[in-house]
Amino acid sequence: MKRRYPGESLQLVEMLCTDKIEFGGNITSMNTREQIHALSEEMLENLGKLVAVDSQLGTPSEGKPFGEGPAEALEIGLEIARELGFKTVNLDNYCGYAEMGEGEEIVGIAGHLDIVPVGGDWTYDPFKLTRDGDHVYGRGTTDDKGPVIEALYAMKLLKDSGVKLNKRVRLIMGCNEETGSKCMAHYNEVEEELSCGFTPDANFPCIHGEKGYMSMMAYSKNTRIISMNGGFVSNAVCDNCTTVIPAEAGLKEKLEQMLSETKLQEYKVTEAENQITIYAKGVPAHASTPTLGINAGVTMECLAKAGFEDDFVKFYNQHIGTACDGSGVGLKIADEFGELTFCNGIVKTENGVISCTIDIRVPVTFKKDDILNRIEGNLEDENGRIEVGEIGNPLFFPRESPLVNALYKAYVDVTGDTENKPMVIGGGTYAKSLKNIIAFGPEKLGVDYRIHGADEFILVSEMEEAVEVYMEAIKNLLAI
Repeated sequence: MKRRYPGESLQLVEMLCTDKIEFGGNITSMNTREQIHALSEEMLENLGKLVAVDSQLGTPSEGKPFGEGPAEALEIGLEIARELGFKTVNLDNYCGYAEMGEGEEIVGIAGHLDIVPVGGDWTYDPFKLTRDGDHVYGRGTTDDKGPVIEALYAMKLLKDSGVKLNKRVRLIMGCNEETGSKCMAHYNEVEEELSCGFTPDANFPCIHGEKGYMSMMAYSKNTRIISMNGGFVSNAVCDNCTTVIPAEAGLKEKLEQMLSETKLQEYKVTEAENQITIYAKGVPAHASTPTLGINAGVTMECLAKAGFEDDFVKFYNQHIGTACDGSGVGLKIADEFGELTFCNGIVKTENGVISCTIDIRVPVTFKKDDILNRIEGNLEDENGRIEVGEIGNPLFFPRESPLVNALYKAYVDVTGDTENKPMVIGGGTYAKSLKNIIAFGPEKLGVDYRIHGADEFILVSEMEEAVEVYMEAIKNLLAI
């Protein structure tokens, strides 16, 4: 079967991006934005059905590889698609898809219905869609249940227009993006390869590269710390931490002074029964942008400054720290597309050993051997050790590639924004799991949607705009 891949001609894109086009049927410029706005409440109602499901990774059972929640969310997502008139297929509760059109080639859109744990201090019920003006709150509203709904309604509006499609358009709904993307591994085993497409799980205007991924685990060898526990996911900054240490004369007052000089949102130091307990509350942020957060692990710096002598405190401050640049293990590196980022997400104590998760996003031009050579000799001393875990390759499409151009043009034509350009990000998406796709929206640069944090939200105005962008994107992808 002959396929046309994203590296081939974009000759038809200009034809398909005009206000009036013909493509096996008529799509006119009848007020698309008004049509989308008229569907806004319906979209929110369906988004609410998805948000109501706690679809974080659960206990696997027969026929439900990721537990009850993800399977329920998938069935609801497919039911919404069926009600909108799409053919649907459930792929063993790993993922499923809604499809329209005919032809051998597939324009793919891949979003996910699983979520990270709730975590943090929510103002709103994370599992009840709550609207306050333009803001709509709930876990998954932006990551990634909302974008799934946006893509689905973009398909609906194109379908209702009567256009005859030269390719199939397939919206894949995954159930395991947040914890390994095993859903897409299953898709690749049982389904056809995509010809081109996108995943609505990142930023506008367009993502043409994703940094490589690397995980590490740090362990204490000797420590006087009685316990230290904090964080809720490995791919977000440790935003709260409770540490218990032996009491020393004057130490409580010194710690309070040191903590007062940090940027923590909140801290509390208490002393009782010859122990000091330190509670630190930082600011959550995704591991791909850790400098936007405040790591509650700053407690370690405060312990050292207050004069608390401890082997693992020394190790943490020397090798991990809160700088987010990997300098402690020899990884302060960058290329023309961005810097390496280094994030401590979870700290916990088991059987007297403190462990820390480390999430690293590697610039796209650095290879595995480059990284391993740089960290050699920097992972262990008498106070602690670090083990290297998973290493994932980067993803990169040249800026001038037809796939990038097609999606970027859709964004510019709808929004008029020519200032922001296609970019490389530290986040990892389904684009690394499926061939011939890149990440495309719907987040706007400079807006903190609080994904992976408390009070995650989506903006209704941006939701409506994203539907129009995705309509244009699908039309453009039909031409390559």
